[in-house]
Amino acid sequence: MSSLSPSSLVSAWVAAFNRQDVDALAGMYAEDAVNHQVAEAPVVVGRRSGPCSPQLRRAEMVCIVENLFEDGEWAILEWRDPLGLRGWGSSTWWRRIVFQRGYWDKLTSSAAWTAHPAGLGLPT
Repeated sequence: MSSLSPSSLVSAWVAAFNRQDVDALAGMYAEDAVNHQVAEAPVVVGRRSGPCSPQLRRAEMVCIVENLFEDGEWAILEWRDPLGLRGWGSSTWWRRIVFQRGYWDKLTSSAAWTAHPAGLGLPT
């Protein structure tokens, strides 16, 4: 994992997220990684928090990359899902993700996920 650039690490993260591979996701984070999802509280710390939580195993979410940028040790991801919901995230790394900040529209997302609970798979 240490040979990956920040954008390559985020690309691998997206692939693992879309497979719902919690173990692969957890392996991409430092033990004391900080995950700050702006629409959520509190800030969570630890490898098995946030997108690595066991709840992901029950979710049917898909991350479709819109843009992926890299600047030094930072990678910035702009994403959407099949329902058209959007968000962004930034991560800094030192061999693994040590800090992740994300934003997504919680109100719109909650309404869409309630209306389409099984419709979050990959677009056909």
